Amino acid sequence: MREKYIEAKFVSEVKSCGGIAPKFVSPGFDGMPDRLVLFPDGRMAFAEIKAPGKKPRPLQVSRHELLRRLGYRVYVIDSTEQIGGVIDEILST
Repeated sequence: MREKYIEAKFVSEVKSCGGIAPKFVSPGFDGMPDRLVLFPDGRMAFAEIKAPGKKPRPLQVSRHELLRRLGYRVYVIDSTEQIGGVIDEILST
């Protein structure tokens, strides 16, 4: 399974649950997560999408830690099986 497939499935599932997951591009600040995840009522998180078994690069890990210290949730998703649980967790807070 390719990263692109997992990402497309994630975006589709977020949309079917009433949210959006736009691609996040941050020029000059490399290592930021791939997607913003935005749901009604101000529920938001970041998602890093990886191919199965792949891990974030060290700079990505550093950016994820920074975002978490600022109070944001950051998810690393490397399988379609994780998608439902991630969405449920975002929606439950």
